[in-house]
Amino acid sequence: SPVTQADLEVETAVREMIAARFPSDAVTGEEHGEGAGDRVWIVDPIDGTRNFADGVPIWATLLALQVDGRSVLGMASAPALGERYEAVRGGGARWNGRELHVSERKLDDAFLAFSSVDDWLDGHRAEAFLALVHDTRRSRGFGDFWGHMLVARGAVDLMIEPSLRVWDWASIVVIVEEAGGMVTTFEGEEPSDGSSILTSNAAVHDDVVRRLSGQ
Repeated sequence: SPVTQADLEVETAVREMIAARFPSDAVTGEEHGEGAGDRVWIVDPIDGTRNFADGVPIWATLLALQVDGRSVLGMASAPALGERYEAVRGGGARWNGRELHVSERKLDDAFLAFSSVDDWLDGHRAEAFLALVHDTRRSRGFGDFWGHMLVARGAVDLMIEPSLRVWDWASIVVIVEEAGGMVTTFEGEEPSDGSSILTSNAAVHDDVVRRLSGQ
């Protein structure tokens, strides 16, 4: 994806703030490289850089804290939308201070969100993707952090992306799970750097894993 001067400057500013407050912690960021340690902050300075560059207000700064490889804190700050999502393990999830809860809708009444349709139509999961579009109530290509946050707030029921780096999903995992949802790979496993990501309201999760994994 493209890199803007804003991407570089935002990540630099976040790194400086973390260093001042938590000098022993490591930082991994999309633009300035990876750090290692028991406590690692994960930074995506602008998730949705293409939207940012095109003047579309759907972009956010994503920040997560991983302890021993597990995300324990997540934040998605979308200033152009006037929205901030945040969660801490065991403390619930909030959207501008309001509690977040996923929906309880089943697949035939579900709203499906997905990344760019180009990611789907040319791959080996094209048939499974088209079947999901057909079998759900509604579908839209929202992309980036936005689709996952819509799952967390109960507006959308599942969001699918074939490949995400750790800075794209580290914060999302905490927010969605603390809202009552689930985040795994298409095979139902723990996410890893570069893996697929299925975010759901939990009610549809097993069915979608079965479809996308070919089980």
